[in-house]
Amino acid sequence: MLNAIVWDVNPEILPDVLPIRWYGLIFACAFYLGFYIFRKALRTDKHPDTWADSALIYIMIGTIIGARLGHVFFYDWSYYKQHPTEILMIWQGGLASHGAVLGNLVATWLYSKKVTKKSMLWALDRIVLSISLGAAFVRIGNFFNSEIIGKPTGTDYGVVFSRIDNVTRHPAQLYEALCYLITFTVLVYLFKQENRRKKEGFLFGIFLSMLFIARFFIEFAKENQVAFEDTMHLNMGQWLSIPFVLVGLYFTLRPIKKN
Repeated sequence: MLNAIVWDVNPEILPDVLPIRWYGLIFACAFYLGFYIFRKALRTDKHPDTWADSALIYIMIGTIIGARLGHVFFYDWSYYKQHPTEILMIWQGGLASHGAVLGNLVATWLYSKKVTKKSMLWALDRIVLSISLGAAFVRIGNFFNSEIIGKPTGTDYGVVFSRIDNVTRHPAQLYEALCYLITFTVLVYLFKQENRRKKEGFLFGIFLSMLFIARFFIEFAKENQVAFEDTMHLNMGQWLSIPFVLVGLYFTLRPIKKN
């Protein structure tokens, strides 16, 4: 245990004083930074800041509803079909990133039709800048919550989530956060290249490919989220990642083939 990091942070910032959780604060920061980045991307193309204001509302609603329904239907439908009123109880936990992406797709479609009047892919190429950074923040929030923990490392190296047990584990949340930060950095670099920015769907494809390839492989280092995954060769997160990777590769390669 001498080489392990012992993680014993209280999920609440000021326990017994102010019931604000680190996860909620980090989640709010993700939306704020996402708004700032998207507004800056719009200014690059000389579009009004009001488009960013509208995007914040659409994406916030899409993320929360999509992430919640993703958890309900992908991971725990057997429970929620017996307790449907608890679907609305988001504060009790239970959000799925794959559902969040689907929710964002619907939100972006509506945003494109109602606000920008541009193609959905045009909007997605800019919105994914914010989403990739937001995904990293969410995983950091999971780390503060000592949730979505990794499998035992089998060595003295790793993190001991002492609120869970005394086992040295992979900090899988931080693995994902790092990969998502790399994805964000790559997207920003490509966005600054005008020829890349003009290929509608290219940045969206890079986002899906990088984010969900990382998710697929990191799942091997994570504990299963629900019991039924114990009987699966690939867990639910991996199965759900495969179609996103395929769609991402399609949009990444499609513009190249057209030139």
